[in-house]
Amino acid sequence: MKITLFVPCFVDALHPQVAIAVVRILERLGHTLEVAEDLNCCGQPAFNSGCWAEARPVAARVLARLAGAEVVVVPSGSCGAMLRRFYPELLAGTALEPAARALAAKVFEFAEFLVDRLGVTELGARFPHRVTYHDGCHSLREMHIHRAPRALLARVRDLELVEMPQVVCCGFGGTFAVKFPMISTAMGEVKLAGARATGAEYLVSCDSSCLMHLQGLIDRQRLPLKTIHLAEILAGDKAGG
Repeated sequence: MKITLFVPCFVDALHPQVAIAVVRILERLGHTLEVAEDLNCCGQPAFNSGCWAEARPVAARVLARLAGAEVVVVPSGSCGAMLRRFYPELLAGTALEPAARALAAKVFEFAEFLVDRLGVTELGARFPHRVTYHDGCHSLREMHIHRAPRALLARVRDLELVEMPQVVCCGFGGTFAVKFPMISTAMGEVKLAGARATGAEYLVSCDSSCLMHLQGLIDRQRLPLKTIHLAEILAGDKAGG
């Protein structure tokens, strides 16, 4: 299969190791990979801020670039939701609506793609640590992804997964954290309290944007907790970490 990888702008700029891990995994599985290096933002910040007129040209560029893709994999439930769930809404009633719906049908979040499209759960990874998993809001509520990342973690040798007592938002929300920093911080602290209650060493997610927010709070409070993207565990980059 020829896979087109859409790398979110925050991954490209701040967490390139996540994209590298995804590439390594998909190539190891024998697939041909194309990275859409000429794309960056999906337009979600403008969309979430209500600036739809500004978001549409960004979406149009993405649609034009990905029109010929066989399948598009996004290592982020947030940006994956933008391409699959919100482009048809953003472009409804315009000449680009059919293209938006065509793209939506072939967009997958990374963990979802491995488990639900490829039927892969075993990647030979080892991670001898206790971890807890954070469901990003867009992954869970917009893309309905819950089982896939847990199915992958269940097959990682020496990894112990302990679920948090409840599923709550981390408080990031992109521009929400900028507009309402005090609320965002308070929500993040609630999330971290739940993570620490599990006794986990690592907080794992498929969304680097959530992890970026939470790692900032962890660093400021000097908490004994680390964050890591699921792809980094599965690629085996930090087996002894």
